[in-house]
Amino acid sequence: MVTILDVARAAGVSKSTVSRVLDERLPRSTNATAERVREVAAELGYVRDPLASGLRRSGTSTVGVIVPRLTDTVMAMLYEAITEAAAGRDLFTVVATTEDLPEAQDKAVESLRRRRVDGLILTTARVGEPVDVGGPPYALALRTDGAGPAAIGDDRLGAQLATRHLIDLGHRRIGLVGGPEYASSARGRAEGYREALASGGIGFDPAMVAGDAFSIEAGEIAGRALLDRPDRPSAVFAVNDNTAIGVLAAAHALGLEVPRDVSIVGYNDIPVVSRLPVPLTTVRVPFRQIAADALSLVLDDGAARGETAVSAPTLIPRASTAPPG
Repeated sequence: MVTILDVARAAGVSKSTVSRVLDERLPRSTNATAERVREVAAELGYVRDPLASGLRRSGTSTVGVIVPRLTDTVMAMLYEAITEAAAGRDLFTVVATTEDLPEAQDKAVESLRRRRVDGLILTTARVGEPVDVGGPPYALALRTDGAGPAAIGDDRLGAQLATRHLIDLGHRRIGLVGGPEYASSARGRAEGYREALASGGIGFDPAMVAGDAFSIEAGEIAGRALLDRPDRPSAVFAVNDNTAIGVLAAAHALGLEVPRDVSIVGYNDIPVVSRLPVPLTTVRVPFRQIAADALSLVLDDGAARGETAVSAPTLIPRASTAPPG
């Protein structure tokens, strides 16, 4: 492997000169010595070692990402988006999973700190439980604790878009399949649902709400609770696509046809939902923008200022929604 010392010897300059000339973070020099150094480096096939240069800065050119689980398509999509954004800055990402358990998050943070990551992005925040990473700059993504720097989607707006879509179609009994109370995303979407009902002149009915997790299984259980009753809703808004898929399964098991008997809206727009037998109406989250914002918070001092970047979602109407009856 060609080193900076090899380039320095071949170019007849000091090692520090080569380091300054080839450091992409510094303004590009165009004098004869600099051009000679670049020419020799190219001839020798020198490739910058980001790990070695990172260690000299007491870092590793690595960003740690902590997610509940990678079997969750949303988390996998966000991690890929963060990796893509990091690559554009000549950085590498490493991921740790926690099963959404606070004690596992603490262990993941400590493990990544020992690996000297230059920053952390966490998608595991809980409302009212401030995150403490104990050192490196960090940002929260998708979910916030209400205190730390965060890059999130506008969950209230997305839920309002979904619920208003159903109201515009003529639905008046609209159920909600919610998520865990500790997740700011689930809370924001529940708030947006209630706000949209109120703006449409529809009273909030607690009996039209079920569910407390983001999984397909939880969605199916909640879907049965809402749909297996005489006064079932004519439409259901589920706070993520996994739970919406569960509601679809519940509707099928109960002999209900979507959207003739019940309309269903999800949230996130994971790839599979556009390929279902009944393509799912959903709310698209701008994962790439959220990933780029989270990385910027970590690397560009936004974390130190406690900033929050909010990205707007988009309603994607498909075949799972229609006028009632």
